[in-house]
Amino acid sequence: MGFFDLFSKKKKETLDNGLAKTKENVFAKIARAVAGKSKVDEDVLDNLEEVLITSDVGVETTLEIIKRIEERVARDKYVSTSELNGILREEIASLLTENNSDDTEGFQIPDTGKKPYVILVVGVNGVGKTTTIGKLAYQFKSAGLNVYLGAADTFRAAAVEQICIWGERVGVPVVKQQMGSDPASVAYDSVASAKANGADVVIIDTAGRLHNKVGLMNELTKIKNAVTKVTGEAPDDVMLVLDGSTGMNAFEQAAQFTKATDVTSMAITKLDGTAKGGVVIGISDQFKIPVRYIGLGEGMEDLQPFNRKAFVDSLFGE
Repeated sequence: MGFFDLFSKKKKETLDNGLAKTKENVFAKIARAVAGKSKVDEDVLDNLEEVLITSDVGVETTLEIIKRIEERVARDKYVSTSELNGILREEIASLLTENNSDDTEGFQIPDTGKKPYVILVVGVNGVGKTTTIGKLAYQFKSAGLNVYLGAADTFRAAAVEQICIWGERVGVPVVKQQMGSDPASVAYDSVASAKANGADVVIIDTAGRLHNKVGLMNELTKIKNAVTKVTGEAPDDVMLVLDGSTGMNAFEQAAQFTKATDVTSMAITKLDGTAKGGVVIGISDQFKIPVRYIGLGEGMEDLQPFNRKAFVDSLFGE
């Protein structure tokens, strides 16, 4: 299936616009890195290393990319600086493919005959967790699925209110309890209600706190156990939402959460309006967990399935 079969013109424009600042930032730095040079030599590679690190790609991922480019230069004997963008595009696309970030038209709920499919959404406050849940609900409902939401972030009244607003906006039911209720109890009720009503998918919000790793792990374990009591299985997906505009801070959050619980997918939000889009490359590489969605704006359709070819092409040119 070709690129334009996967992505409509509007989606491509959204992606291009969302990554515009990152692209401008990276290209400006690369231009300075190769200024006055005709071929890729040690100085260019040193400068490129600095470009990638300061573009929030991360140190370890940057060193891997530089190593790959060094091997190509050694093999080909001569690589001109004009070829550098193309080589970067190829090596980064290859890296993303190796690290479970395959091209996708959109996440499909597996047809296993088991209902509901349970998605547990985790992440700190302010990363766009509730908004991501609302947009996911919209996408699933648009695909003809019966969707339920669970407001298990009972520590903030605003969190419950926000998810209820999204529920009304999208037109899907929200299961909630009083402020301060046991989050595991809300999760149980959410899945039980969804199951009783033949729902296809239930998306459960959780408290956006990193109070400490032990407390976080205990809380999420209780929620998982509550889900298991209803379905007989652990949640199908534990999705970590990260704010891409925070750059390297997103790496730290990913490290904390992946130590505390079994994260199975990621959504990286707020990439529009920031020059820190390189963080997607580093996080995908370092954590070996599929980046399933990227957030590129406030609109319902602006949460896009992550497509590594589209992402790299938009960042470095097709």
